Amino acid sequence: MPVLKRLQNRLQRLNKWRHTLGLPTTLQWLLLRLGYKLGVYRLEDWQVRPHQLPHTLKARLRGSSDMSVLGQIFVDEEYACLRDLKSVSLVLDLGANVGFSSVYFLSSFPGSRLVAVEPDERNVTVCQANLMAYGNRALLLHGAAWSERTRLRLSRDTFGDGREWSTQVRSPADGSAGEIEAWDVGTLIEMAGAQQVDLLKVDIERAELAVFGDTAKSWLPRIRNICIELHGPDCQEVFFQALKDFDYELSHSGELTVCRDLRLKRAVSPAG
Repeated sequence: MPVLKRLQNRLQRLNKWRHTLGLPTTLQWLLLRLGYKLGVYRLEDWQVRPHQLPHTLKARLRGSSDMSVLGQIFVDEEYACLRDLKSVSLVLDLGANVGFSSVYFLSSFPGSRLVAVEPDERNVTVCQANLMAYGNRALLLHGAAWSERTRLRLSRDTFGDGREWSTQVRSPADGSAGEIEAWDVGTLIEMAGAQQVDLLKVDIERAELAVFGDTAKSWLPRIRNICIELHGPDCQEVFFQALKDFDYELSHSGELTVCRDLRLKRAVSPAG
């Protein structure tokens, strides 16, 4: 890429951060990044307020993925395509990380409740702090989404860039009990005391292979809209196979696949 074009892209990106955080906070963020590269700063956490919110969020620094996630959600606004959804009462956030997506949804849909599910205890601690402002509108579960109720193991530093946003869950290879509780989506809906989910957000680092397997047919009729990040062609195949009996409106936003207004297909008549 030519130097001038690269400079233009960086300036455009900087302007988006300035719009989201304001000029003073953006300059502070640039100084923090420079300070860490030079070995000057040792700040662990940072309080930052995107313009979309009335309160600050906690983000970890020093090599954490938190500011990258904040950039996706509040600077790039990958979930903005969902803000026109109507009558959103319940959001199920699978793979909530540190709660930035959860906070975005709770702010976008003021009358909603949300269940956030996150397996990595490092993220859960930060997520709890970020959801505190929403009181009983938000329920945080330390665990994972899977095809059934079971226990799983965490797998770190083996997927993606190894930072907190790439933590995976897996079935214990030796048949022993895992340390992380896991639930199928149907059970999570029951735990929320609801009949349906108006928005199912999924970013679970290839666990979609399990979640959208054979057991998905039991709970998919209770889902109105899905927003998912699919991690590879095999995940994409499993996901769309699970939706083969549904009609929906398909779109994309950044890395996200969005399926709106899920409805079971009408049965084909014998003559049809």
